[in-house]
Amino acid sequence: MADRIARAMVVTAHPDDSEFGAGGTVAKLVKDGCEVTYVVVTNGNKGSSDRSMTPERLAAIRADEQRNAARTLGVARVELLGYPDGEVEDTRDLRRDVSRQIRKWRPDLLICQNPNRTYNLGASHRDHRVVGGVALDCVYPLARDHMAFPELLPEFKHVYVMQWQNPQLVVDISDVIDVKLRALACHASQFSDVAALQERVRQRAAELGKAKDYAYAECFDHIVMG
Repeated sequence: MADRIARAMVVTAHPDDSEFGAGGTVAKLVKDGCEVTYVVVTNGNKGSSDRSMTPERLAAIRADEQRNAARTLGVARVELLGYPDGEVEDTRDLRRDVSRQIRKWRPDLLICQNPNRTYNLGASHRDHRVVGGVALDCVYPLARDHMAFPELLPEFKHVYVMQWQNPQLVVDISDVIDVKLRALACHASQFSDVAALQERVRQRAAELGKAKDYAYAECFDHIVMG
């Protein structure tokens, strides 16, 4: 993986999505010298049960949490697109904004969310599915074709789509699981019990690793670009 990938980009809907779905994989890429860019589509301004919270305050908190989590993993930069949480649509503006980031940072690998509904309801959040579909459309054909958004051209080697059911790729994150959990802990506004959340994530990563006899894993579908 790492000897072929110099630059990676993770495109997700919300702050914390990257850490949940690919935090260990990101940590491994960084450890092997890869430059990683986060592109977060929404500002996460709806994700709170605190009745005294306002969307404006929450957006600022979640931006800081995302930057701290990225710093924990060694991510080079975080691009926050600022779309409203829970209201993401597959629009020309969003496709243009994601394509712009791809062309700007020219990743060899793009990691994105699954555009399909799965048994995992959290992973099937509508924002996740829309952003996953937009990211894949931006990989092909929008970011490739020079006449699509000509004002804004990269060549991908790989796309990893976050996947829990019959994945094509199982990444061993055993040596970086603690870094993933520390990064998740940065998103304190989202969890009433961070320790319990970390334990659930650890257990889930252990389940995903069983098929390959890995202590902990993350799973993806793997698209190799021709």
